[in-house]
Amino acid sequence: MLTKTEKQFTVLFMLLLIAELICGSVESLSTWHYFTKPSLLTALIIYFYVQSKELTSKTKVMTLAALVFSLMGDVLLMFVDQSQNFFMFGLVSFFLAHVFYIVIFWKRRHTKTNSAGLITILVVYAIGLFYLLRNSLGDLLIPVIFYIIIILIIVITAFLRQEKVSKISFILVFLGAILFVISDSILALNKFYMPLRFSSISIMLTYALAQYFIVLGLLKQR
Repeated sequence: MLTKTEKQFTVLFMLLLIAELICGSVESLSTWHYFTKPSLLTALIIYFYVQSKELTSKTKVMTLAALVFSLMGDVLLMFVDQSQNFFMFGLVSFFLAHVFYIVIFWKRRHTKTNSAGLITILVVYAIGLFYLLRNSLGDLLIPVIFYIIIILIIVITAFLRQEKVSKISFILVFLGAILFVISDSILALNKFYMPLRFSSISIMLTYALAQYFIVLGLLKQR
């Protein structure tokens, strides 16, 4: 399934991810966290840029934009303890990253794919998530509502690629989109509902794998 180059990059990416999970969890290594966290998206940006020669220029540019905005969001969220403004700016960065991903997925949609069942499940999930968060959102009520909507749309548009791209490309991108929802849900519940055990590990693990699967899936779209 994976080429030699993909296997080599996967090993590198997983090593960086393990380093980030350790440095982001062990207080004595927290200084290294400022290097290990951005290194994940930096590695994905470089890898995608080098390997994307066969993709259309629009897909390449929009994917790179999504990854760059994601990197910006990663960096901004590292400074949330200093000011809540960093959380808002980080939210905007990730929102824009998702918008670029949605446009990419939408361009390869299959118009005959029936997504009614998936949409129903996602709407019920979103209502349940919002019910848990609603009393703690304060000034972030509207931004969080928009963010919940956008992460649902990214799953739907990823699903609509079915039968318009190779099976492995569809599976990888759709899995990445699902992992985005899981990661953002854990982040929201931990911040606005109640502290969750091992939240930093679960958030970063699902988020990093989401980006990895989407990048790999888009490269296999060619």
